[in-house]
Amino acid sequence: MNEEMPDEFWQGVEQFNTGEYYACHDTLEALWIEATEPDKTFYQGILQIAVALYHLGNHNLRGAVILLGEGSNRLRRYPSEYGGIDVDELLIQSAALLKALQLTQPEKIAALNLGQDEGLPLPRIIRINNEEA
Repeated sequence: MNEEMPDEFWQGVEQFNTGEYYACHDTLEALWIEATEPDKTFYQGILQIAVALYHLGNHNLRGAVILLGEGSNRLRRYPSEYGGIDVDELLIQSAALLKALQLTQPEKIAALNLGQDEGLPLPRIIRINNEEA
């Protein structure tokens, strides 16, 4: 891993945390295309979680669940702190969302306004210095 993550990474983190999931995907995908391991899979894991949240916002429950799982599986390969973020916390929050999705009736999920309702625990990316990114 590079000692410092590029500015575009932090832009993607900000987009993720403000609910701009499609923009986050675009930002991190540009990094992912050019990256080498281990950063390449790290970027991919985060962008898959972002796309999962984008799908959720469009009421694509199946796509959201699949990509939430795939992104989480990629991030599980990393230490608890990587790239300046709290990977464990992102995984915990993603697992909580996945569990909530599995326990909520699809029609109730479809009625939610992502980002406006408090019904689902949406993940956020936390910097390791305990400040939100």
